[in-house]
Amino acid sequence: MRRIPFLIAAFLVPLPALAQQQDEQLWLQTNASVTIGDREKITLEGIGRFSDRADGFSHAEAGILFTHTTDGGIELSIGYRHVEDWNQGVALPNEERLRQMVLVPLGSGFTGRLRFEQRFNSSGSEIGVRLRPRLGFDTPLNDKGVKLFATQEHFLNFNTTGWGQRAGYERMRNAVGISLPLGGKLRGEVGYLNQYRFGRAGKRDQMDHALTFTLSFNVASFGDGD
Repeated sequence: MRRIPFLIAAFLVPLPALAQQQDEQLWLQTNASVTIGDREKITLEGIGRFSDRADGFSHAEAGILFTHTTDGGIELSIGYRHVEDWNQGVALPNEERLRQMVLVPLGSGFTGRLRFEQRFNSSGSEIGVRLRPRLGFDTPLNDKGVKLFATQEHFLNFNTTGWGQRAGYERMRNAVGISLPLGGKLRGEVGYLNQYRFGRAGKRDQMDHALTFTLSFNVASFGDGD
């Protein structure tokens, strides 16, 4: 347990000390997973976010993810998300995303995840391509299923598009929180997420502070009778 503060600090050290602009946000997410074979599952995802700067509800996502787990515990996933944004109550161009992911257990509570995305924006014909590597850590806090978790994720854009994506290193996310069982097959997470966006083309940097809540429900396999 004595190593936990040092591990969390390692996740948060890369945060820049000061941001030019700041925003307070609330992030909500729900996940429902169902096993469809010995090693396959389908996950349905719903996301909603609120932002002070956008003056209310600002972001929504709905997605589906298919995952296969190998003999070595590596997860291979492919999925789709529909994304919508609002600013001051005004709808912005929406986005469709295709994504492919690899999650690898690294031992001692660590995991590495690599997400590759193709972004299709309604305001332009170009396809935005980006890579999102993430390092994760979790450890039990007691024998009742309560866990501490921390993650660090980076956004690397491969190309520039007319609708807004700019090639290069775009942003970084650092998160820490608690995961706990809520009864049956329902699990909850509460945490803090810090997102730092690097300014481009003369724009100021942006730091977001988000309180996060996640509910995850694991459905029994088809044919279980459960």
